[in-house]
Amino acid sequence: MFLITACKHSIKENLLYGDWKYIKIDHPKGDDMTDTIPGDTLKAAAPYIRFTNKNQLYINWGGKILSHGTYTTNGDNINYTEQMPDGKTRTFPFWVSHLDTKTIIFETLDNNGARVTAIKNN
Repeated sequence: MFLITACKHSIKENLLYGDWKYIKIDHPKGDDMTDTIPGDTLKAAAPYIRFTNKNQLYINWGGKILSHGTYTTNGDNINYTEQMPDGKTRTFPFWVSHLDTKTIIFETLDNNGARVTAIKNN
């Protein structure tokens, strides 16, 4: 049991810090078909996600902040608490399937989930 627990993947927060440029966004569906946002759309919008060492998260799209809030990590999940325009909040997880010094792949876990592949901006 100890070996299984010790081998469990866990997000290393220090790898998260910084700006991550989106290079692919797709929406996996139950029938194994994938809806992918075209590369020229991504290039024009220049989306990225920023994680700070003060647990702040910003999602930028088209030169504007699309979403912002705070985050915590738990195992393979980033729990994001989004600040809504009306002052309310909503919390949901991003499941991280890959994270290293150059690439992150994460996805939302709802029915309309999006999977994002992003590379670290230097």
